[in-house]
Amino acid sequence: MSGLTSAGSEPENDVAAAAGSETASTLSGEELVIGYGEEIIIDGGSIEIPAGSITALIGPNGSGKSTLLKGLARQQHPDAGQVLLDGQDAYDLDTKEFARQLGMLSQEGGWPDGVTVEELVYHGRYPHRGFFEPVSEEDKRAVDRAIELAGVESLREREMSSLSGGQKQLGWIAMALAQETDVLLLDEPTTFLDLRHQLQVMETVERLNENAGTTIGLVLHDIEQAACYADHMIALQAGEIYAAGVPSEVLTEQLVADVFGVEATVDHGKAETRVIPHEPL
Repeated sequence: MSGLTSAGSEPENDVAAAAGSETASTLSGEELVIGYGEEIIIDGGSIEIPAGSITALIGPNGSGKSTLLKGLARQQHPDAGQVLLDGQDAYDLDTKEFARQLGMLSQEGGWPDGVTVEELVYHGRYPHRGFFEPVSEEDKRAVDRAIELAGVESLREREMSSLSGGQKQLGWIAMALAQETDVLLLDEPTTFLDLRHQLQVMETVERLNENAGTTIGLVLHDIEQAACYADHMIALQAGEIYAAGVPSEVLTEQLVADVFGVEATVDHGKAETRVIPHEPL
């Protein structure tokens, strides 16, 4: 889990300008094998997160969603296969160059005592600055845009430790937005959040995608939510790609049975997708 508005102008226009590119980026993995020691989690999977899309990764616990995302973000080195960013091997890029192009918000975020939301968001600017370089006007604008887009202006001076779970998540998302990358990966950004904060997070993701053209890949447990917000969906089962495509074609009653082990009715209505579970299989 990208940048965002200056005073006196429409947020949409400034967000688009801050993206820095009219062409969205594509992220893909080819024949990836990813594991921990001798345990293979992803076994030969090939996926693509299309340029300019919101792509949702779905699947049961232990299916490899988070591991796959870590492999794409260079947080877990594949044992085999390639990660390609706009057709270039992601591992050929130096650390800062990669961080300027791709941001990752994982589940394991932590922060030192006393760090405010604003200070956390400034950490997102590290790929754009030298170690001893002072904060620039560009950094300040990017942080202000990220805070506005994430909807945490009222929390700017609050310490992270004082916030609710949903507020903390929005703070972390603001930090990722300040990084101003063409690709943003989010690992379970709505897990453990109440409904209001889930909607805030997903609406922020949607605005970023629509206004800045950012390519977004995210792991979601709520498959109805995934169908609502994503325009591309990848379903994993036991470390392999079960299906990929538009949600209305991927999310079927057969998939829910095969992947999640649940007999259910799936209704793709005009306004929303409903998944009505009946019984475990």
